[in-house]
Amino acid sequence: MTGVTDLKQLLSGMKPNLVDGEFVYCSVSASALADHMHLEPIGLFREREGVTLILPLETARRAGLPAMPAMRMITLDIHSSLEAVGLTAAFATALGNEGISANVVAAYYHDHIFVPAGDANRAMAALQALSAAQASH
Repeated sequence: MTGVTDLKQLLSGMKPNLVDGEFVYCSVSASALADHMHLEPIGLFREREGVTLILPLETARRAGLPAMPAMRMITLDIHSSLEAVGLTAAFATALGNEGISANVVAAYYHDHIFVPAGDANRAMAALQALSAAQASH
């Protein structure tokens, strides 16, 4: 199954979904990664400086990991193609216009946007408005 590439279709059908719970970004050394895999991160990325883990807030706290501020995850419930052009720019602009930072993880089926926990409801409203505006054109 291939993902959607048409920007109008992506925006009008993105159906943002606010996922339950709070998440944090943590960093561990590459040599310590194996010691932390039991935490079952929802995201992992290797960088030169270390390995970023995206974990539920409580999981990170229990493990004693220093973590960034709490984030909420918004999943766009449309199968977006990894080759789609303009989707990230459109929702990042909509969120930026509201003064909301967006940390995006593009996975195989969906885009996941991590926003500061305190901005989650405003972010949902901005994304829903963006989708509705595209659907009405």
